[in-house]
Amino acid sequence: MFDLIDFKAMLVIALIFIPLEQLLPLHAEQPLTRRHWLNDVFYLLFNGIVIKFGLLVVVGAAMLLVERLIPPALPAAIRSQPVWLQALEVLVIADIGFYLAHRAFHAVPFLWRFHAIHHSIEEMDWLAAHRVHPVDQILTKSASLLPVLALGYSGEAIFIYVLIYQWQSVFIHSNTRIRFGPLKWLLASPQFHHWHHANERRAFDKNFAGQLPLLDLLCCTLYMPDRMPEKYGVDAPVPQLYHRQLVYPLISETDAGPVSPAVEAVPAAAKPD
Repeated sequence: MFDLIDFKAMLVIALIFIPLEQLLPLHAEQPLTRRHWLNDVFYLLFNGIVIKFGLLVVVGAAMLLVERLIPPALPAAIRSQPVWLQALEVLVIADIGFYLAHRAFHAVPFLWRFHAIHHSIEEMDWLAAHRVHPVDQILTKSASLLPVLALGYSGEAIFIYVLIYQWQSVFIHSNTRIRFGPLKWLLASPQFHHWHHANERRAFDKNFAGQLPLLDLLCCTLYMPDRMPEKYGVDAPVPQLYHRQLVYPLISETDAGPVSPAVEAVPAAAKPD
């Protein structure tokens, strides 16, 4: 049901991060098979199929409209640059799109219901990166990829970005105590992203960037104290089985409980990603 290349990538990621979390754990008391880990394995194995199809439809349809607005000379000029420079530009442009989409999923109550699935994880590890509702992932990735595709960046540069994104997204969720020192302000780390998932009021709606904390610094949404969070997750009840999580965002708030205890005053108040 998933292609061989994806299976090999999943296997390599597991073989790297499972031992890494045992050797350098952030929360040493956390078991390898933490709560709901089988549910997240299901996300790992099958969610990608839906996301790839959705991306093909959304980005493909959007490209038909957007590419007509781009002067032909611009993509030609962009592709004339060295691949390494294109890759850096793609990283910045794509992460700006990711930041804006991610922030929207926190700010808009209906979108938050999709994103709450990802935030419902209460024990961070490499598998946590894969618990993402398909609608959330499709729209967020579309916001990242559409600008760079429309501008005509080379396939090689976009591939470098996708590779960095895939590995870094797993790493920043991992249960590791690895820190980046002064580089923590330039590159997203577990220290940066764990605070996005922290269930502490001061950390709510912070650290939206995928790779570049500088975006949060510029937008006044950066929160990275020296200590690490002790509690993750959301207060609102979120189901813990894949099929129930898929339909959870579409269930009325009356049936599923409020998104946030302060949703009317501060829409994202109980949303710790």
